Amino acid sequence: MSETIKKITEDTFDEAVKQGVTLVDFYADWCGPCRMIAPHLESLSKELQGQASIVKLDVDHAQRIASTYQVTSIPTLILFREGQEMGRLVGVRDAKTLKEFILSAKK
Repeated sequence: MSETIKKITEDTFDEAVKQGVTLVDFYADWCGPCRMIAPHLESLSKELQGQASIVKLDVDHAQRIASTYQVTSIPTLILFREGQEMGRLVGVRDAKTLKEFILSAKK
């Protein structure tokens, strides 16, 4: 785990998404596809530092938040701007698609 991607919890979720652009990676440690996109998220977290934050939320330990946002498959990536959901992606995506998705919230 890199120092640029912070793990959040149900208790810290609202604080994490309330300001700026934040991509929340709804994941689980046992999820193969989640592990497949992790390196892309790591590099984007460094590349987009100051423009957007990327955080991880373990659905096994945050079932209330996962249920609130109707996350039924993982990985699910939900993009927030100032606490409002701007869009979501489900499943594995390449780095270019992820970057364009994150930057779309800046417009």
